[in-house]
Amino acid sequence: MAAHATLTRAQSMEPDIRLEDYLDDKLQSVTDLENLDNLLASVEQQRVQLQTQLDGAAQELEDVRRSAQDRQGGLAKQIEDFEQLQQSIDLRLQIMGQVELAHRYVSLLQDVEAMRSEARSHLPQNPKAALEPYTRLRQLAGQLRELQGPADEAAGHLVNYVEQVTGSLWDEMKKIMSEELSAVLKARSWPAGTDPNSEVDGEWLETFEKSMDLQVPEVMYSESLVNLLPVEVMAGTFVQWFRFQFMGDNGTSAPAAFGTFCLPNFVSLVDKWEDFFRSNFDHVLASRFQGTKAAETTAYTDPACALITALLPVLRQKVESVVQHGLKNPQYLSSLMVQLMDFDDTIRSRFSYDGGDAENGWPGITSEVLDQYFREWLKFEKEFALERYQTIINSHDARNIDYDYSTPGKMKPTYGAVRVTDLLRSVTSQYERVRRLPHKIRFLIDIQQEILDQYHGRLLESLEAYASLTSTVARTLQGVSKEQLAALEGTGAFEALCKVLGSADHIVSTLDDWGNEEFYIELWEDLKGRAKQADDDQTNLVGGMSYDHVKDRTSSEIGSEADGSIFDETIKFYSKRRESAQKFLKEALVESHQNAFRPYLSKPQWSIISNEATMADLYRIVDPTQLAVTAELDEPLRIMKRNLTFLASALSTATYKKIWREALESLQESLWSSVLLRQNFTTLGAAQFMRDVQAILALVDRNIPEGSAAMAQLEEGVRLLSLPVVSDGNDESNEDNGGGAGGDRDEGNSSSNPFSLKQISDRMFTDNTEARRALEDLGIQSLEPANARRILQRRVENSE
Repeated sequence: MAAHATLTRAQSMEPDIRLEDYLDDKLQSVTDLENLDNLLASVEQQRVQLQTQLDGAAQELEDVRRSAQDRQGGLAKQIEDFEQLQQSIDLRLQIMGQVELAHRYVSLLQDVEAMRSEARSHLPQNPKAALEPYTRLRQLAGQLRELQGPADEAAGHLVNYVEQVTGSLWDEMKKIMSEELSAVLKARSWPAGTDPNSEVDGEWLETFEKSMDLQVPEVMYSESLVNLLPVEVMAGTFVQWFRFQFMGDNGTSAPAAFGTFCLPNFVSLVDKWEDFFRSNFDHVLASRFQGTKAAETTAYTDPACALITALLPVLRQKVESVVQHGLKNPQYLSSLMVQLMDFDDTIRSRFSYDGGDAENGWPGITSEVLDQYFREWLKFEKEFALERYQTIINSHDARNIDYDYSTPGKMKPTYGAVRVTDLLRSVTSQYERVRRLPHKIRFLIDIQQEILDQYHGRLLESLEAYASLTSTVARTLQGVSKEQLAALEGTGAFEALCKVLGSADHIVSTLDDWGNEEFYIELWEDLKGRAKQADDDQTNLVGGMSYDHVKDRTSSEIGSEADGSIFDETIKFYSKRRESAQKFLKEALVESHQNAFRPYLSKPQWSIISNEATMADLYRIVDPTQLAVTAELDEPLRIMKRNLTFLASALSTATYKKIWREALESLQESLWSSVLLRQNFTTLGAAQFMRDVQAILALVDRNIPEGSAAMAQLEEGVRLLSLPVVSDGNDESNEDNGGGAGGDRDEGNSSSNPFSLKQISDRMFTDNTEARRALEDLGIQSLEPANARRILQRRVENSE
């Protein structure tokens, strides 16, 4: 009998309820289904009787209509009789409809039972044949469920019953096939009596194949990963062993043994039997799924991976129990997550397990745990990280510069800065293998950015404290202790600033390097991809955080096509601290030189001639190298050497040169304005000043190759200032010849006859063109004629 997947609703709800009561009364047990034929015959007899009665009533109604037309009297009575008869007919029609519906219901139930019996009859010999009636039954159940909606949810009991029969039949079919395979396994003492390197016999292989034949449609149409039935049966013994070993009362069941015994034994079990499963059953799976979508996933095509799928449910139960233990013991949960990530990586890499997702791969047990307990894990990890951060910051040497951190010429951070980046790296190791983007971003922002923000605040406080100590106004308003001022003496100020500069630079350099690592590049690209799909006002861009919040904590470029890094905003803030510290350091170095050179700048001895000096002494050529450095310069040179040595040990070469170039330019300005263009010089005084400047430049060059170039203008000015009054006795002949410009230039071209003060002075005051030629002859490039004339006017000899 064909199944009629048609549902109707009677005109009145009450008859439908009576029908349901009737069917419930007649079908109270499974054995009642055996009397469906008798029940159907009884329903059919009632239907025929009701139809006969209905036909008679209709004929009677027709007679009444004719009689009413023939007779004019008694119209009201006839109308009343007519209405009564119409009501009777309506009631009988309702009853007839219910009987008809009952007939269809019973017919459908009879078909359901027939399909179930047919499916049973083919098992376990021919599972493919059993699938045909089962498939029809499943399709019928689906059609009934689809029709129920348009029929105002009618016949809910029938729809549910057919679905229940379908589900129980499938379970029964799998049970039959499982029992057959279990019997085969038992006869062969599986797995104890099986050599992992052996081949299965024909009966074993045939039973395995039949089980797979039964399950192929389920695999093909299931949206989730399905356990392969024969593999699941064979894994049953392993599951029992696992429960005994790791889910009982023995020592290996303790949470502490999970990472050392449970997970390694799981991997070892699969490793032991993978070749056995692959060599014996690989071709079976390939033949069933070749050319289908299932062939793309290792969980269906690789028997070893199918074994993993069958074993994972019992592992999940174990994991749930140890996670519950971890929720009460945060340290354990932290280590547990690492163990689970290691396990997931091992399963993926060693066995190529994809968990049914060929495109994205297996999410892993870790992802399943985090789907439920991520917030708890994040909370614990944040507490651990911040606690470790405080320990780092409060350590006795956290503020000390780590001079051994890198090679000479590299920036030296503090021990605290190095340990902070080590802490950040360890946090990265905690979540870099997490699969979901929201979880990764939460770790980045809630933990790593929080630590970076706190450390940034600490560096900012250090700079603000330094500014207060060195500001006259701040010292007056706030008061500064002697101890605080003493700490800035000598190289104290340099050290305080180098700590901030080196630490900020270390953070910036580290984050720059991380921004080029594969993990952070992928994280950045994933975040940008998410941001491009969001509006600026989106309240949940990722992990429950708004677009603006994520942008402010990572990079303003997340929604654009511009290049960037996930650490852009943090790098920006730390770079500002680095720039501020470098600016303060340059100012401190300049101030150190100003204080040291103050006695030297006020030395009024450049034009003094000793009483014993003769006119010959006044005009003789003096070799500056034969002179001793001015006594007032000894201390400034010592201070400069100290500063050069200290800063070289703490700063990178580039920063060191930059700061010193600016400081030397400032020192040059002081010597230029306070000495060179302010004092009057005799030949001896000029030579002495040149000797002093040479000592400064030599000190600089010994520590900074070619560093004296920052004071090139001063060096050239002093060289011009130190020209001899006479040039090897040739000056008199020049005077006799009139000292013309051309004669001077000719003398200047002779390497054996240096230029004299008078020769150059005459040319300098001729005109600008001749002045520039004179400077060119002297090899002076940085001086303009105006400044050169001012310098020459500082010579006492010229003023005479």
